Amino acid sequence: MIKIYFSQLSQKYASKWLVFGIDLSIMLLAFLTAYLIRFNFTFNFDIEKFIIQVPFLIVVSSFSFIAIGSFKSVIRHTGFTDIVNLFKSIALFSAICVAFVLLNRTAGFLPGFTIPLSIIVMHSILSFVILAASRLVFKIGFKYLKFKYEKTKRVLIYGAADSGIVTYNALVSNTNTIFQVVAFIDDNKKKEGKIINGISILSSKLITNDYIERNSIDEIIVASQTIEAKRLLLLVDRLGESDVKITKIPAMEQWIKGELSTKQIKKVQIEDLLGRQPIEIDNPNLISEFAGETVLVTGAAGSIGSELVKQISNFNVKHLILVDQAESPLYDVQQELRRDGKQNFKAIVADLRDGLRIDAIFQKHKPTMVFHAAAYKHVPLMEETPYEAIKINVNGTKLLADTASRYNVRKFVFVSTDKAVNPTSVMGATKRIAEMYISCLQKESKTKFITTRFGNVLGSNGSVIPLFKKQIETGGPLTVTHQDITRYFMTIPEASQLVLEAGTMGKGGEIFIFDMGESVKIFELAQNMIKLSGLRYPEDIDIKITGLRPGEKLYEELLANGENTLSTYHKKILISKTRDLEYAKVKSSIEELCLTNRFQNNNIVMKMKSLIPEYKSNNSQYEKFDSRVKAYKKAKGVLNKTTKANSRI
Repeated sequence: MIKIYFSQLSQKYASKWLVFGIDLSIMLLAFLTAYLIRFNFTFNFDIEKFIIQVPFLIVVSSFSFIAIGSFKSVIRHTGFTDIVNLFKSIALFSAICVAFVLLNRTAGFLPGFTIPLSIIVMHSILSFVILAASRLVFKIGFKYLKFKYEKTKRVLIYGAADSGIVTYNALVSNTNTIFQVVAFIDDNKKKEGKIINGISILSSKLITNDYIERNSIDEIIVASQTIEAKRLLLLVDRLGESDVKITKIPAMEQWIKGELSTKQIKKVQIEDLLGRQPIEIDNPNLISEFAGETVLVTGAAGSIGSELVKQISNFNVKHLILVDQAESPLYDVQQELRRDGKQNFKAIVADLRDGLRIDAIFQKHKPTMVFHAAAYKHVPLMEETPYEAIKINVNGTKLLADTASRYNVRKFVFVSTDKAVNPTSVMGATKRIAEMYISCLQKESKTKFITTRFGNVLGSNGSVIPLFKKQIETGGPLTVTHQDITRYFMTIPEASQLVLEAGTMGKGGEIFIFDMGESVKIFELAQNMIKLSGLRYPEDIDIKITGLRPGEKLYEELLANGENTLSTYHKKILISKTRDLEYAKVKSSIEELCLTNRFQNNNIVMKMKSLIPEYKSNNSQYEKFDSRVKAYKKAKGVLNKTTKANSRI
């Protein structure tokens, strides 16, 4: 037991007392060197006086080191603060020596004892230089041996600004993994060729597959907080043949207590390669818009719904009501809110198709704002079951909107999709019919009905990104329906911000759309995901073309035929100027569709096509009805003309 105690004691104190002893030895060596310099490197000085001065030197040096604590620093991690502490120790030593010598000359309490002031000055300078140099030499030597004999991770840091230096400090101070920063990368030409902490700054143009292989680079850490997605995409493309891992530090506000941890450095996500700057909405009106409101969110356990709930919960709402029929995911959202310390919310399991249940919820909680995100959204599945698509997307929306209107809800925000534009699928058609019903209801209700329409959401349930991730995990291949298929993309937080912003700026009856920049080729998206996973296409993972699915478009649109846009105060958010509807007739037809909705798919689809002139099925069993509807409308038009002519006769 005693042996173990002394072993622990020696590990705790031996290293610092060893440093203390070495520092004292250096002080003595510097003292002798100062005398030699003073006397032209000869021993023509009084040796006896020198020997008498040594104990005094040891006592004063020891006191200075202990008082400042300069010997306690870990030598292999010597930094600027440690050098400053050394300077303080030497300054204290010099001050004590000079004061003692001058005082002794005046008082004479130690007759014959003195140290030349020139010796004290030279000794102080030499001591500081040698002590500092010894620490730096040890640090460099330790780093060299560590890199040579231990497994290290050789990295490049993209970004030589403040965040790049913070990243460098986080890497070199990490104790679990040994990082060797080979170079900084920066696109600022003024920084090229300069050095930070002995590490060169290179242009990104120099970072090629050959450079990566020649320098055995394991990882590139993107530290720049302002790097454009295009530059990041260019880097990924350029290094596609190498095995280098590309990672990214989080935004500064996500750092732990203002400090970056190496555990926070994550792989570059496909969201970082969108090809456009993320939408940023900083509207102070949102705070006042939601203050004191009772907000109901349907589809609260879904991708968009749960993010809406998360963002709304940060406002000063009176009450937040979460409605979803998916019990387990709703429970997860509930637990997350509780972990975040939220109290003023209620999670309710309910089916939108149950009008009595929805009415009871409105009667009890009296919501003042409704965000309707619940829907069936998978195109191929809905193509096979129009009955279910209408039951949820049309009738569910109708029941909810009618209830909101009946209880005089202030605002009703409907989450739609770009698939509702010139629909080619049952799912898109049902969302368009829901948009139309809301527009009709706006004409006769005090509630302000607002629609938001946007493209695909990255990372949402059932989207292409999680599918690709699973396929990569299982070794591929990745499946793409067509070589040229394109989609607009946005992130879940972006989509949710758009919905909230629409709820704020909407006056009723608008369809808000989002300027989503350039559409993305899904095939290229698949290739980039393979690269980001550290794999190669097609050597490691292949991409298989499976053919367009029923109802699937080759490309999506944000505006229907005959629609234009109006600008808003946010340059990324536009208002769709839709074609005029015969509101009474359309509303009546939609109500009839909901009442007669049965399992007879053909009849249902025919009615939907009659309601939406621009609905043309694509790669679907319902394409045959397009010509029939056209012929029916033509015959109906002729019949109407004949009837009018007969009535005039």
